[in-house]
Amino acid sequence: MKANRPSIGFVIVLAVFSAAPTVGDVGGCNESATNLDARKFFSARLSVECSRCKECDFITAACKRACDKNTIIPSTFPAGCQPLEHDGQVCLRALEALSCSAFEDAVATSPIVPTECDFCPEPSEAGP
Repeated sequence: MKANRPSIGFVIVLAVFSAAPTVGDVGGCNESATNLDARKFFSARLSVECSRCKECDFITAACKRACDKNTIIPSTFPAGCQPLEHDGQVCLRALEALSCSAFEDAVATSPIVPTECDFCPEPSEAGP
């Protein structure tokens, strides 16, 4: 009678995949993981939001702020938040790819932050 045990091939494949780094832990395409520059990111995000507001013909408070040349651009992220440059790129691409209907939610009075841009979530009030 044969015992129920995994084949050698299965064990080798399992070992290879479990030893690999987790997706997102390292930079992609031979790039090292670098921290996102807050000032560059927020400046680029305002630019993308302004152009999307114009494209979609929205005139919300968020759109006015995004297009206002006097808007103060933050130079840091909240304490404890250290997004990577890749996180910022993904967020900006997501904002550019949203339909006008979905983008309207992002610039509404109570905005819905796209998941790709939520790399510094607020701590929950019911924390430990």
